[in-house]
Amino acid sequence: MNGADNRFSDIERSGVYRAIRERRDVRSQFLPDPIPPEVLVRLLQAAHHAPSVGFMQPWDFIVIDSLDVRQAVKQIFEQTNQKAAENYSGDQAVLYRRLKLEGILESPLNLCITCDRARGGPHVLGRDTILETDLFSVCLAVQNLWLAARAEGIGVGWVSILDQGQLAETLKLPAAVYPVAYLCLGYVSAFLSRPELEVKGWCARLPLHELVHGNAWEQPLEHDSLRAALQSTE
Repeated sequence: MNGADNRFSDIERSGVYRAIRERRDVRSQFLPDPIPPEVLVRLLQAAHHAPSVGFMQPWDFIVIDSLDVRQAVKQIFEQTNQKAAENYSGDQAVLYRRLKLEGILESPLNLCITCDRARGGPHVLGRDTILETDLFSVCLAVQNLWLAARAEGIGVGWVSILDQGQLAETLKLPAAVYPVAYLCLGYVSAFLSRPELEVKGWCARLPLHELVHGNAWEQPLEHDSLRAALQSTE
C-alpha cells in the first residue's frame, strides 16, 4: 500500500495549507455581526478534537458575551499593558504604544480556553516527566480552533497581555484551572496579507532555512536536496 493513498485531494490539501498560511492574530478588523451558534459549535468541536497527552483533554471553554465581564477584562489588560510598555524605550516605546493589541470590546464574542491541571489525576499517561504537557495540549486546541475559524472567515485575536491571577478571579476559575488563552472572536472586514506586527515594523518572519538543524543543534543538514528545498521557500 502506498502511503500517498492516505492524502487528501489537491483541493483539500490546499485548503489546509491556506488556513495555516492566512491565519492572523486579529485586533483591528472586527465586525459587529454575531457568530451563529452552529458555527461556534463547529469551532469548539475543532478545538475539542485536538490531540492531548494521555488523552487527558484538559481544556474547558468559557464563552463570554457579557459586556460587564469584557469590560472587567479590558481593565485588566489596560493595567497590565501599562506595565508592559515600561519595558521599552525610544522609538520602540513609541511604536509599542501605537500598536493595537486587543479587540476585547470590539469583537462580538470573547472565549477563554482553560487548562484543568488536575484533570486525569496525579499520574497521566505520558506526563510523568514533562508536567507542562497539559498546557501544551491546550495550545493545540487553541490552534485547531484558530485554523477552523480562518476557514469560516472568522478572525481570532489572542490577548496575552493580562494578569492571569486577576483574570482567573474575574472568571471565577477553580484553583486548579489555569486560563491559557483569552481570545477575541468575530467576523472581520479583511484578513491582512501579512501579520500585523510585521506590517507595523515590530518584527519580521525569520527565514526557515536558518531554523532547521541536522541531527544536533547548529549542525548542517546532510541532504543537499532538503537544503535546496528550504532555500527555495524564502
